[in-house]
Amino acid sequence: MTSVGQLIVRATYDRGALRNIAVDLQRPSVARLFIGQLPDVVIKTVPYLFTLCAHAQRVAAQAAVNVALGERPRAPDHTELWIEVLHENLWRLLLDWPLAVGLLPAKDAFIAWRANRNGDDVVATTRTLIDDVLQPLAVDCLARLVEAAGDDNHRTQAPAVLAPESWLAYWQGMEAQMPALPLPESIPAIYRARLVEVQGAFAALVSQQPFPIASAGGAGWGVGQTLTARGVLTHAVHVVDGQVVRYRVQAPTDSLFADARPLAMLLANRRFVTLDQARQGLDQAILALDPCLPYTVELQDA
Repeated sequence: MTSVGQLIVRATYDRGALRNIAVDLQRPSVARLFIGQLPDVVIKTVPYLFTLCAHAQRVAAQAAVNVALGERPRAPDHTELWIEVLHENLWRLLLDWPLAVGLLPAKDAFIAWRANRNGDDVVATTRTLIDDVLQPLAVDCLARLVEAAGDDNHRTQAPAVLAPESWLAYWQGMEAQMPALPLPESIPAIYRARLVEVQGAFAALVSQQPFPIASAGGAGWGVGQTLTARGVLTHAVHVVDGQVVRYRVQAPTDSLFADARPLAMLLANRRFVTLDQARQGLDQAILALDPCLPYTVELQDA
């Protein structure tokens, strides 16, 4: 298991379908490192422990701590947050999704953009990448996904919504169940949602809109939430006498791979001619849910 954990997905290929889908998500207990620490130490440490979406991790932690302590929120760097979301989405759309459907990735174009994403001309280079590279590639990718899934309803997965108040009730023990994420509709619907998110993030970058961050709490209890390319990221803290006594990080991966239901829903009506085709379909469903850690697939042929 790596420092961020690991994910194992198991399934059986039987009579043209994927059955007995199971997931095994193992995550190291990073939050225990924060117990007994000063809240400011947590904020400073989080980006080093969570290198993926590090900016989002930091602002979620900061929002949780600020509201717990009754502090005025510190202004984040909204530009770097929008660029981070663009980076994660473009990585998937230009590199991973083309390979998943049998197309060539736009590797050189992405690497060039990535190397200059913090430059003064980021707006111009991003616009060129989206218009000249992503859009035509996305047309081909989506056509293959729709054909494979038999999806012609043109739906787009509903966007993620921040709801820190609901999470606070769960964190304080007033609700027994953690607020659930929306279940996935289809692989093409999720793919379309990522395209919409890229356009929205780029428009926000151009117009310098504030990045979505929300919090709820007080009297030592705090929940901070923000968006990542994978969905809603939640940090929750309980501070007593100036020290952290409880901490929780809930990433989209933790919810989407808590059990096999989201994967099973994406694959429920799919039929495959060969074992290799079934493996490709399973990989596409995993990519649609986009785990933020390494994964392996164990596919058995019945």
